[in-house]
Amino acid sequence: MSFQLVIAEKPSVARSIAAVIGATEKQNGYWQGGGYLVSWCIGHLVSFAEAGQYDEKYCKWKYEDLPILPQPWKFIVPDEKKQQFEIVRSLLNHPDVDSVTAATDAGREGELIFRFVYQIAGCTKPVKRLWISSMEDAAIREGFANLRPDSDYDALYQSALCRAKADWLVGINATRLFSVLYHKTLTVGRVQTPTLKILVDRDAKILRFQKEKYYTVGIQSGSLKADSGRIADAETANSLKEKCTGANAVCTSIRREKKAEQPPKLYDLTTLQREANRLFGFTAKQTLDYAQQLYEKKLLTYPRTDSQYLTEDMGQTVQHLVSDLLGLLPFAQGLALAPNVGRVLNSKKVSDHHAIIPTSEFVKQGFTGLAESECKLMNLVCSKLLCAIAAPHEYETVTAVFSSAGNEFTAKGKTVLVPGWKEIDQRFRSTMKADGEEEVESLNTLPELAEGQSFRVTSTVSEHFTSPPKAYTEDTLLSTMERAGAEDIPEDKVNCFAGAREGGLGHAERKGLGTPATRAAILEKLVQVGFVQRKGKQLVPTKDGINLAVVLPESLTSPTLTAEWENRLTEIAKGSADPDEFMAEIEAQVRQLVKTYSCISADKQNLFQSERLIIGKCPRCGENVYEGKKNFYCGNRGCQFVMWKNDRFFEQRKKVFTPKIAAALLKNGKAKVKGLYSEKTGKTYDATVLLEDTGGKYVNYRVERKE
Repeated sequence: MSFQLVIAEKPSVARSIAAVIGATEKQNGYWQGGGYLVSWCIGHLVSFAEAGQYDEKYCKWKYEDLPILPQPWKFIVPDEKKQQFEIVRSLLNHPDVDSVTAATDAGREGELIFRFVYQIAGCTKPVKRLWISSMEDAAIREGFANLRPDSDYDALYQSALCRAKADWLVGINATRLFSVLYHKTLTVGRVQTPTLKILVDRDAKILRFQKEKYYTVGIQSGSLKADSGRIADAETANSLKEKCTGANAVCTSIRREKKAEQPPKLYDLTTLQREANRLFGFTAKQTLDYAQQLYEKKLLTYPRTDSQYLTEDMGQTVQHLVSDLLGLLPFAQGLALAPNVGRVLNSKKVSDHHAIIPTSEFVKQGFTGLAESECKLMNLVCSKLLCAIAAPHEYETVTAVFSSAGNEFTAKGKTVLVPGWKEIDQRFRSTMKADGEEEVESLNTLPELAEGQSFRVTSTVSEHFTSPPKAYTEDTLLSTMERAGAEDIPEDKVNCFAGAREGGLGHAERKGLGTPATRAAILEKLVQVGFVQRKGKQLVPTKDGINLAVVLPESLTSPTLTAEWENRLTEIAKGSADPDEFMAEIEAQVRQLVKTYSCISADKQNLFQSERLIIGKCPRCGENVYEGKKNFYCGNRGCQFVMWKNDRFFEQRKKVFTPKIAAALLKNGKAKVKGLYSEKTGKTYDATVLLEDTGGKYVNYRVERKE
């Protein structure tokens, strides 16, 4: 009997696929039935080998051994994954298996995971690719009905391979190079380091900022209020206030404009992460994890997408989905909605996967059994879908200018004409417990005005200060990472570029640091290695993070250069750039880096050394005594004076040898210590401990007297 072997990325996904295609018999490491065998990887079953596995000399980090440029590349199967790898390898090479289906996640990384396993297992059987955007039964069935040759994804694999090799080469060589130079492990990454630089640059701007005081003068008549522009000094402001108080103000112009704010686009992963951070304080990683869980529960479509549109054949699906959601969502009860589904359909703007939307399975199941965090995310995605197909938000703005005491004052008002999509958005926000400090839009309705109208006014002076730039949150940093390499685009055009899909730009022209799927992990890594810390929602660089960004060359820290690499990887995935050329450039960059940074000045070598805590003066040579991890030691290398924290004297008496005790012993030769344990009586007592320095290798202590 012949079988088709299906390889998924995770056990839970394999289980879902197996259930749909009839492979219901559970075996060791796979499912079987209906002519199928369904097995799984556990993330990366096969990885690039560590440097030390190319040559034993690489086990030690030395400048002379750099750069390390593997030729050919070696692969390993991590010990904890060997068992599953052997199961997959035996299935791939089983004589009864005549074809293979790659069902790892449908994206760059998923392609790499499958290809590595397939190649290292030595398999040559024909491979088809399952490419789906939802884990719903219908989507899986449709995917199996439309399997494509895996060779269609060769360019995507080349892009994934280049990404992995480039990250290895830059990561291993730059990390070793700068760690050796500065005598501290300094993790450097192709995308991670430019992201750190963005945070460090913002931190420097905040530190350099000097606030400036300015004043405004306000005039008022009844409910009508108008303000002057900025006034630099108090004297001028007070003088104007005096002139205006009790004077007349004449309306010199009224400008009315009708405006429409178009509905938002659907979520791609980055916009979902940004809004979940802003509203609920979720980190980018938490949002991705929750979205992945919901995807695997069949309630949400594939989350690792960079598209904000749906394909044109999904119109009918969306119509049904929207009408079902109106009955399901608490905040949508009684909502009058005439959906314009066409607004979210555009096949040309969908790359590997369409935008993130709820599934029809979610409509059936609802919120039953979901954790609070998952409920919040589902509500967010549902509200975005309803907003995206709703009517535009229409309003009228009124700008009135008044003249008083020879000065101009302006009043602005806004009247909503058609609430449109904003009604849905406001309903959603009022029912969700959002942790964000969302700015509530203030509607200021001006009284009926006519040009030439005159008012007697009172006047006030207000004092203001200019504001420093704000520290990054994950929301604003993700946006900046996505736009990296697009500095020439003005701030008000940011959203147009965020997907780079507005002005007819194709995906190949997009810039950015990392991909929607990798940005969360990059932020977590920066926090984990100690270069960035979270302060509430803010991301702030640490002292080591700032120093690292300052000492590294621009080729490693420039967001623009790294965004160019990311752009090239996208082009490789489209088949329009040469992988070998890209790798040659990365290797050349690594060689040049090692050549340029052969040594650093002596004063810079201590840049990353932690500031040593001085405990006191050495009784032998008078130098400073510092606290180490395990001891208190003399800073003079020729002097052997050291007091060990695990000294038997203190351990027997069940007393921690604290810096406070050490400082007293060094200063006075004795220290009052409370709570010493007596082995004879089994009780504790207070006493004075004396330092008795023998002048040799060890220092002794004795109890002088009980208190």
